[in-house]
Amino acid sequence: MPNTVKFNADYPVITRSNELYERALKVQSPVTQTLAKGPGQWTKGVAPKYIQKAKGSHVWDVDGNEYIDYNAAIGPISLGYAYPKVDEAIKKQLDEGITFSLMSPLEVEFSELIQEVIPNAERVKISKTGADVCSAAIRVARAFTGRETVFCCGYHGWHDWYIGVTSRNSGIPEAIQNMTYTFDYNNIESIKEALDDTVAALILEPFIFEAPKPGFLKELAEVCKANGTLLIFDEMWTGFRIAIGGAQEYFDVKPDLAVYSKACANGMPIAILTGRADVMDLFNSEVFSYTTFGGETLSLVASIATINELRDKKVPQYLNEKGALLKDGYNQIAVEFGVDQYTKCVGYNCRSMVTFTPEAGNGLEVKAFVQQEMIKRGVLWAGFHNMCYSHSDEDIAYTLSAYRDVMPLLKEAIESKNVKSYLKGEVLEAVFRKVSDYNIKPKKATV
Repeated sequence: MPNTVKFNADYPVITRSNELYERALKVQSPVTQTLAKGPGQWTKGVAPKYIQKAKGSHVWDVDGNEYIDYNAAIGPISLGYAYPKVDEAIKKQLDEGITFSLMSPLEVEFSELIQEVIPNAERVKISKTGADVCSAAIRVARAFTGRETVFCCGYHGWHDWYIGVTSRNSGIPEAIQNMTYTFDYNNIESIKEALDDTVAALILEPFIFEAPKPGFLKELAEVCKANGTLLIFDEMWTGFRIAIGGAQEYFDVKPDLAVYSKACANGMPIAILTGRADVMDLFNSEVFSYTTFGGETLSLVASIATINELRDKKVPQYLNEKGALLKDGYNQIAVEFGVDQYTKCVGYNCRSMVTFTPEAGNGLEVKAFVQQEMIKRGVLWAGFHNMCYSHSDEDIAYTLSAYRDVMPLLKEAIESKNVKSYLKGEVLEAVFRKVSDYNIKPKKATV
């Protein structure tokens, strides 16, 4: 679609957004259903708070301001907003019904497709959210191994077994908190030292932004197998983006279990647990994990249509090519303006992140400054380039021109040693997630 965003004379008017927010404060706790979409991650006073509509790679807030979007609805949008083939499949199925009193044949068709594209999918389980399938994977791993301890690395949802390792652990019994431990990504030796016969499962995002060291994932799989620990890949972000079959296809490492959501249905709510038949078969009788809406048909047809389109259009290759233009372009502009000692874009091309060094100052203040300036220029910016198939060359060229415009302003703000004075809105809030600090459990002392 044509790129109609433009360099604005001033920051967007967000009157309607602010009115809705004030109403929300009186009736919702919290006001957002996902932290990354909430006002704490967007500089209050400048950023919009509510999106009214979206099409392709663009979104419009409730005040009518248009932006190029690089957030992908925090992951689910892989093809683009209101993508015709997916929407047509949903509309057609709507005439047939949404959810039934017995199973839908779509559950079989969908699971067969998943088995085709995901290497470890000897069996498939369908649910609704990423947290659901992560927790189902942990439960079945504990049942299969007869062990209780879990090692994790990354973000794995809101359930007790995981969120106890974060700063938002209120309400979780201490006994449950003491059964999960975090580990340092890419540090295979620390994992080897800590694994013992109490560890049921090791779950990790195959990569977040840092690339795995050569052989790390393969050795991790070998170490887990030797210890009788199930290896679980959390592919919420990597699945269907880095490759159709996810990181396990891309790195040629087959985990015992893997979980997916986000990109596979282009915005519709669905989540998948795949894995070894002997483990997954425990769900038939011994392990309980069910949901009324697991067979909801609109999400099933949306996912079938999305996966076929991702495969037919070679979308992962497209995301890699177009994402490289943004990531490399940002870094070139940073060098050009002499701020490469302060900022760099890192990660895989399909999903990269703008980072700031300690020398740049307070990271949240610096990020808030870049956010306000990119929003002024019509880019809904949260520091990420979550690529989708609808991002056009024109979108990318425009975004790079906005970066080129903002970079000298960033340099001035940083070198003033008072970035906060340049902010028109509030400083961003810190996210609670613990994804790098680790408290890995030592091996039990031997007598």
